[in-house]
Amino acid sequence: MDKYVHWTESELQQLVELYPTMKAADVAQAMGRSLSAVRDKAYTLGLKSGRTWTPEEYEYLDENWGKTSLGSIAKHLARSEDAVKIKVVKRSLGAFLDAGDYVSFNQLMTALGRGQSYSYQMISWVEVRGMPVKTKRVKDCTFRVVYLDDFWKWAEKNRTFIDFSKVEKNILGKEPAWVKEQRKADILRVGKYRSPKEPWTPMEDSRLKDYLKQHRYTYHELSQMMGRTCGAIQRRVLDLGIKERPVKADNHVEWTQEEFGRFADMIKSGMSYDLMAEELGRSSKALRGRTWQVYRTENLDKIIAMMGAGGWGDGTPEPTVKYDFRRVAVKQDLARLCGLLSSRRRQLATELQPWDDYWQKDMCSHWDSVKGCLAGETDCDSCACMLRIREAG
Repeated sequence: MDKYVHWTESELQQLVELYPTMKAADVAQAMGRSLSAVRDKAYTLGLKSGRTWTPEEYEYLDENWGKTSLGSIAKHLARSEDAVKIKVVKRSLGAFLDAGDYVSFNQLMTALGRGQSYSYQMISWVEVRGMPVKTKRVKDCTFRVVYLDDFWKWAEKNRTFIDFSKVEKNILGKEPAWVKEQRKADILRVGKYRSPKEPWTPMEDSRLKDYLKQHRYTYHELSQMMGRTCGAIQRRVLDLGIKERPVKADNHVEWTQEEFGRFADMIKSGMSYDLMAEELGRSSKALRGRTWQVYRTENLDKIIAMMGAGGWGDGTPEPTVKYDFRRVAVKQDLARLCGLLSSRRRQLATELQPWDDYWQKDMCSHWDSVKGCLAGETDCDSCACMLRIREAG
C-alpha cells in the first residue's frame, strides 16, 4: 500500500492558484499528484473550478445521478453541489428519485393498485413476506425505495399474492416472461368471481339462505351460481349464523396421475384454487386438503418453490409427527420404548439392591418397586408394621 504523502504549505498555495484556472488533470500533472488526490483536496478546500465540463464528467453524472448521493458526485467531480444541481437541471435528468433503477415504496404500491394503509403495507408486504425495501438518503430526507430487479425476483416467489389484473402492463419497466401468464390467470379469476372485499348485498344473502334450505348444493356449485369463491361463501354462512350447510361433495373419488399432472401445471401457472377446482371438477376445499396433506401448506407460492422444475409430489418436506399417517406409528414406537424402559428399570433395581430378605414385599403396602421399603425395615422377618394390600372390591 502506498504511503500517504501529506500536502505542504507551498503545495496548497500552488493548488489554490492553479485549480480555478486549469483543468484538474493538468494541475495534477504539474504538481506530481494523482488526479483523485487533487480533486479531493480541492473539494476539501472549497475550490471552484472555472473549467468547462468534460464529456467524461457528463458521462459520470448521467450514469450516477439517482444511484450515488449528491455529495459523492460533487466530491468525485470536485465541484460544488449547487454546480451539480444546475447541470442536472440543464440536462433534464429529472428528480433524484426518478433517475435510478428503483422506485419509492409508495410509488410501487400505487403501481400495484394497493390502497391499504402504509402501516399495513409495511407489515404484510415487508415484514411478513420479505419485500426487499431499502432506504435512500437525499439531502436531509430519507426515502424507502425498492430496486426493480430485486422486486421482480421477490414477485416471482409471491406471484399469487399480487393481483396483476390491477397492474398496468410495463408500468414498472420490462416485465419477466412469467408475468404475462400470471396476469392472464388473475384477469380470468376476477372475471369469474367478485372481490372478497366487495360487500354482500341483501339480495345475495337471501339467495344464499334459499339455496342452503334446499339441501342440494355443494360449496363448488354455490360458488358457480353466486359468483363468489368457496371461501367467501363459507365465511358468509358463519357471519350470518345460518344453521344449514352445503351438501358435502364426494371427495373419495381417486385421483389419477393425469389429474395430479394437470394440478401441478395449473399451480405453476399461478391459477387460484377456485379456478383449478372448476377445471378439475373438484371443490376448492378438496384441492386445499390435498396440498396440505402433501406439502403441509395451502400457500401456492410456497408449493411452487418446493416443486421447482419437478411435478406433483416433488420437493415435499420431511414427514413429522404432525402427519396423520405418522401418528399411529409414532404412538406404537413410544409404547414399545416405555415398555423397554420399565423392564430395564426393574432389572437395574434388582441388580443394584437385591430384595431377597423382603419376601413379603409383593403383599405389603409399604413396598415401592424403586425405593424399596418405605417403612425403613431391614427385612420382613423382623418387621412389625406390615400392612397387607387390600384387594379392590
